[in-house]
Amino acid sequence: MSLTRSLRRLGTLVLCLAVVFSSSGSATAVSTWDASYLTEAALGVEKLQSWYDWRTGLWRTTNWWNAANATTVLVNYSSLSGSTQYQPAVENTFRVNAPRGFLDNYYDDEGWWALAWIDAYDWTQNIDYLNMASSIFEDMTGGWDDVCGGGIWWSRARTYKNAIANELFLSVAAHLANRVTDPDRQARYLSWAEQEWQWFSQSGMINPENLINDGLDANCQNNHGTAWTYNQGVVLAGLVELYQQDSDCSLPQTAEDIALAAIDHLSDANGILHDRCEPNCGADGVQFKGIFLRNLMPLNDSFPDERYVQFARANTDSIWTQDQGPDYEFGQVWSGPFQPDNSAAASQTSALDAIIAAAEMSPPPGQLRHGRGR
Repeated sequence: MSLTRSLRRLGTLVLCLAVVFSSSGSATAVSTWDASYLTEAALGVEKLQSWYDWRTGLWRTTNWWNAANATTVLVNYSSLSGSTQYQPAVENTFRVNAPRGFLDNYYDDEGWWALAWIDAYDWTQNIDYLNMASSIFEDMTGGWDDVCGGGIWWSRARTYKNAIANELFLSVAAHLANRVTDPDRQARYLSWAEQEWQWFSQSGMINPENLINDGLDANCQNNHGTAWTYNQGVVLAGLVELYQQDSDCSLPQTAEDIALAAIDHLSDANGILHDRCEPNCGADGVQFKGIFLRNLMPLNDSFPDERYVQFARANTDSIWTQDQGPDYEFGQVWSGPFQPDNSAAASQTSALDAIIAAAEMSPPPGQLRHGRGR
């Protein structure tokens, strides 16, 4: 990137910071440090790995897409802590499952794996991971058509256009645009990200409360489906990444609006995040909340806000004190009490996302975080 372009982006960032801060009146960087969060994460990750199956490269008790999120947790913990303890597991998951290309019948599943390998690339600079993410994205583009004016389908069956698949498509495209070095490829990924956001922002899925409903009905209208927590999360990192290429101040402002709407509307009186399905969210729903916290990290990195930090800390503290079982096992209802019948690798991964977010948002004064990538 040229010096002129870097300075121009810096100037736009300062302007956008001013816009976002003036709208909230309370956006501030946080300088306090609580090393216990990283210690808690280390203990939780050790428990997570008790479910890891070296033969399959996946985690027992989870579905395919949950394993992508577990991989992301290993990478984010390792990147933040500076540990290489779990690098062999990440490498094993890639080696065992690469022959299938991390593809299946669901485009959202593919998006999770693409983001996992982008994170792994940021951590290791192993180009094989970035190439895999690019290959996955190419398959995802096959889900785009002009039904409802654009967007990708949830699955190859082409029966439903929903929020999560399209948010992932946005995020993967924008992440790739910020990492590839070939100008033509970068322009292509940027074009996809901009096309996706133009469609998604006008699709009607973002409701008047700035919450994102689940998808579109047969008439291409907001179906008023549940505003799941992960739908409020994935878009945040997508917009932050897109902003690095397209310095439009509306992008971080929209991300802030969605993040704060989720915090305000999807949390209880103590600020603890919940999904409507609790306490019986099945194998999929238990994963959702952590994804929201995970995606607060890049938003807070670029546009620091005390409210995000305090939210991450409140949820982490509640997980640790109210929703912890034997051997640092975490459940799905973060306000507690711990329910052993509902704990598994996916609920563990989700809780770890929150704990890692609290740790990442609280670096020691004067000390840089271990690199989480961009």
